[in-house]
Amino acid sequence: QVELVESGGGSVQTGGSLRLSCAASGNTYSIYRLGWFRQAPGKEREAVAAIYTRGGDTYYTDSVKGRFTVSQDDAGNTRYLQMNDLKPEDTAMYYCAAGVIAGMAPLASEKYKYWGQGTQVTVSQ
Repeated sequence: QVELVESGGGSVQTGGSLRLSCAASGNTYSIYRLGWFRQAPGKEREAVAAIYTRGGDTYYTDSVKGRFTVSQDDAGNTRYLQMNDLKPEDTAMYYCAAGVIAGMAPLASEKYKYWGQGTQVTVSQ
């Protein structure tokens, strides 16, 4: 069992920045990958970024490349999503997710078993 808690969301204007945090507890040793997903009302869940905990490899969906950075702080069992140059299209509920299955497809939601409750990000013009 892994418990995830997101924080750091809020409201910003276009071009602003936010840093989301994902605190993990429980069987954190089993986490193979940690991903960030977002979902706006009425929209499909969308992967935005992922990091493989063992090697530190990172992955991003095209729409956030160059603006978002995913990283991890192993000492605090916390992972981060640094979001820069935010746009209104980034408005969504953001979730962190942990996967315990080794393999590829870092942005595939089906590879993630544990999910946080989400933190809201709102970007206004």
